[in-house]
Parts: sequence; C-alpha cells; structure tokens
Amino acid sequence: MASAPSFTRRSLLLGGLAATALPQPRHPNVLFIAVDDLRPEFGCYGATTIRTPNIDRIARRGMVFLRAYCQQAVCSPSRSSLLTGARPDTTKVWDLVTHFRTAMPDVVTLPQLFKSNGYFVQGMGKIFHGGYDDPPSWSVPWQTPDAPVYAKAAQVPSGRKGKQQRGPAFESGDVADDFYKDGKTATLAISTLREIARKPQPFFLAVGFSKPHLPFISPKKYWDLYDPAKIQLAPNPYRPKDAPEYALTTSGELRNYAGIPAEGPVSDALARQLKHGYYAAASYTDAQIGKVLDELDRLNLTGNTIIVLWGDHGWKLGEHGEWCKHSNVENDTNAPLLLSTPGMKQPGKRTNRLVEFVDIFPTLADLAGLPLPAHLEGTSFKPLLDDPNRSWKSAAFSQYPRQQRYMGYSMRTDRYRLTVWLDRNDHSRTEAVELYDHQTDPQENRNIAKDPANASLIGDLIKQWKRGWRGATPPA
Repeated sequence: MASAPSFTRRSLLLGGLAATALPQPRHPNVLFIAVDDLRPEFGCYGATTIRTPNIDRIARRGMVFLRAYCQQAVCSPSRSSLLTGARPDTTKVWDLVTHFRTAMPDVVTLPQLFKSNGYFVQGMGKIFHGGYDDPPSWSVPWQTPDAPVYAKAAQVPSGRKGKQQRGPAFESGDVADDFYKDGKTATLAISTLREIARKPQPFFLAVGFSKPHLPFISPKKYWDLYDPAKIQLAPNPYRPKDAPEYALTTSGELRNYAGIPAEGPVSDALARQLKHGYYAAASYTDAQIGKVLDELDRLNLTGNTIIVLWGDHGWKLGEHGEWCKHSNVENDTNAPLLLSTPGMKQPGKRTNRLVEFVDIFPTLADLAGLPLPAHLEGTSFKPLLDDPNRSWKSAAFSQYPRQQRYMGYSMRTDRYRLTVWLDRNDHSRTEAVELYDHQTDPQENRNIAKDPANASLIGDLIKQWKRGWRGATPPA
C-alpha cells in the first residue's frame, strides 16, 4: 500500500523566498449511500411510478447510469463484490452465510482503502450484509440503529410446513419517520456529519438504508402518495418461454411472510397491495436520503463531496410471475447507480454505457486520487463522467447458482443477454443456454437459444463471454 497522502499545510518557496504557507486542497469527501432491493423505476430513470425527489436531486448534480449491473442479484454476494472490487467467483461469496474474508483474508476493501490513505471512515445501517461486519474497514466501529420491525403487533400464524413464519409482508404505520430503522439511520447520519465535518481529514461516510427490502413497511404518509387503483401490475406475469425451469425461483423469500400463499401465484389484489407497499417504502427511504443531503448542504460540504448511491440489485414485482431477486434476468441484475462528484463538466446527464458494480471501487479511488489495489477486477468509469457517450465496455457480467448443481453465468451486451448454465463441479458441461434479444424482446420473455438460426450468434457470444469474464476462472 502506498503511503498516505498528507492533508497538512505545506510551505512554498517562490524566487528563493519563503512564501506564506498555503493550505493543500482538501481531498474530496465521500458520501456512500446503499439502498436495499431498490429497482431502477423512478424519476431520473424515466419512470413516474415511484416518487423519489431526493434521489433525483443526486441525478441533477451528477450522472445516472441506466445500465449498471450487479455481479450477483442477492444481498451478500452483491455487496461483497462491490466492496472488495472482486467478482463472486473470487470472493467465493455466493450465499448469505459466507464472509468474503474466508477466501480473501487480506483483501483491502473500498472503505479500508480510504482509511489507509488518510480518510476518516465511518459506516452505519446496512452496508455489508445484515449480521456481518468487517472491522478493518472502519475508523470507528460500524453501527446500526435498533428499531422495531412493525408499528403494529404482528399476529404471525403458526405454520406452513418448512417455512419460517415472519410477520406481514407490508405495513402502513401511523408513526413518525424515525420510528423505523431507516429513519433512525438518517438521524444518526446527520449527527455524524456534524461531528466529522470538524475533523481535519476528509471523510468517507457509508450510510445503508434497508427499505424497500421486505417487509414493505413505512409511515402512512408515504402510502398516501399513491392511489392503489392506478398501480399497474406487471405486463409479463409468466415465465420466459423455453427457459430452463431453474432459471427463476418460486418467490421463496416473499412466501416466508404471513398472508402470502405458500405456493402458486398471488392474486391481483394482493399483487397491487405488495406493489403499493414497495412504492411507499422506496419513497420513505428517499425522504431519509433527502434529510442527509439537506444536512450536507447546510454544512457547506456538498461542493467537495463525492456522492454515490447504489441499490444492491434489482427486484421483480410480478415480472415473469415471480417476486424478489435471485436470478440472472434483467429485472434482477440491472440496479440503480448514481454518482455526483465535485466539478462535474456535465451534471444532470444519463449514460447508456454498460458498467458493473465491481467498477465502483476503482472509480471512487480514481476520483479521490488514491492508489488502486492489485486485486481489483473492475474498471474506473471516471471517463464517462466527462463523456457519457464515449465507447465503453462491450459487456457486463453476472451470475447465480442454482440447486447446488448449476452456476448460471450471464453476459449482458448492448443488444443481448446470454446466460450459460454450467455444472458447478464440472465447468466443461453446459446444462442449458438462454439468449434474449433486447432489440425485439426487452422484457426477456422468450429464450431464443434453441432456434437453429441463432447457433452462430451463440457461438460468437460464448467466445466473447469467455474472453470478457475478468477476475473469475473462465469455463473450460
């Protein structure tokens, strides 16, 4: 690791005379905002369904990445990949029970890099996967506020066999914002900003919000933002034609909650309630983000602060007849990413260029002028901030394991999504292939891999996938 840059004053010698000591330009602060299970369906993404005026504020100050892709669409693998800058096959985190330091005991994480280079680094809320932490990453111990899950006493029925019974899947609570955890997290972030603004060194503040993760709970005023009669259901409530059965799950995460059928589709009425709850929870978190941004402005810190906001993966709201994440489809792998940095030449722009979550680590380090660790498997997208239409990556890569038997490796190009399902114990065995043409089928409703007319195209895409799968062992 290179030595830490100095943030003290220095003396300049001009014409042999000692000049007055001038302050070094302060390195930029970083406000690192994580949002759990947020799909890119709000204003700065061109949608009017979910109301997020405060996230849209970041978009006006910075850039929106319309096609940003996580490396695995579930919390811990995605967050481990982003925070280490390494893909899941390198971190060996494909589930919710493995810590990345098992396989990478000496890896330098993103916040740890900033800490090692003179920054004061603090984290709160959900940054690493719930229940996990990484003490080397922080200047002070990571913390998360404690709060009730529900405002109302949840009547959880005893239950369905083999299913963990949780409370209701949604709640409209007649409570203040800071009754729930995300409100308390915003309050903690505000008080922390006031403290660290007085420190001599720049800061890296990581603030993680839990909603709209299940259960969809928020104060009633956020539910009141939406007319349930106007909430549209998913246009494709069916599985992709000719896709392998295991390509998607059966919404098991949602079925753990009371009031959800143990199997089969949810009714239209329940689907509309679930979407209403999701939208309200997203707007609730957006309001908490707004409070943190307001404090950043009030403290006159915004002008020298990099702001990055990301959702750890996408989320299905009935698309393909399923809910939650846990797959390689576009709804799950495409996730929100916004970045604002001091002195941007073109604030308020959007880019269609393909970027990946493993790119966030090198980008933030690049913007702060920090040395890049050798283990990184992503690419800094700093050049896109100046020229959002420049030539860039030809593909983004995701993956998802299934049934302990298969690993689905997915490649998203400008036009296609290719997913190759391999035997996890023998990568020379291909179990199934999926191919979706986003030019004619943007919802990925029909797998065209079995069409003989596409054989040559599939061959070319598989070659591209093998060449481009950086940081993981390519299949044989």
